[in-house]
Amino acid sequence: MNDEQKTTDVEQDVNTGADADGGETAGENGTGETAAGSEAEQEAGDFKQKAGEYYAALQRLKAEFDNFRKRTQKEKEELVKYGTERLILKLLPVADNLGRALEASAQTQDFSSLCQGLDMICKQLGKVLEDEGVTPIEAVGLPFDPNLHEALLREESEAAENTILAELEKGYYLKGKVVRPSRVKVSA
Repeated sequence: MNDEQKTTDVEQDVNTGADADGGETAGENGTGETAAGSEAEQEAGDFKQKAGEYYAALQRLKAEFDNFRKRTQKEKEELVKYGTERLILKLLPVADNLGRALEASAQTQDFSSLCQGLDMICKQLGKVLEDEGVTPIEAVGLPFDPNLHEALLREESEAAENTILAELEKGYYLKGKVVRPSRVKVSA
């Protein structure tokens, strides 16, 4: 081969992207694109795939959260609707016993057995209330406390001023919170 033919072969190789040995040059892949461009496209494709996966995961998470929110809302509504069911079931036997006591007193006309039956029913009711966290507020003989007591009457007395003389209506705590203050008569 002469020098002219070698020069022509090299020019053709440069135009086609092949080296003198017939292989591809280092910076090109035969399609006219550089290796860096191909890598960038591959990387962009990877990012698009990951973004798609993240979006799908986000959609699933959103759907799960919506289902959780709906389920908890339904449970909350049922709790409000049926929240007193347990207490009602405990109070029904007390109501049954009260009805039985009234029936028995109408038939026998025995005042002492009626009093005894009503005392038992009051104890049963007190036990139900205690189990639910209801406790009475102590009042008689103690100093008046506006957080616990409501003064309905004031009366002159030998007791110290603002001492509770009598309890007109019992007050109650529910698990430490005053749900009904005691209505009382206070010394003046």
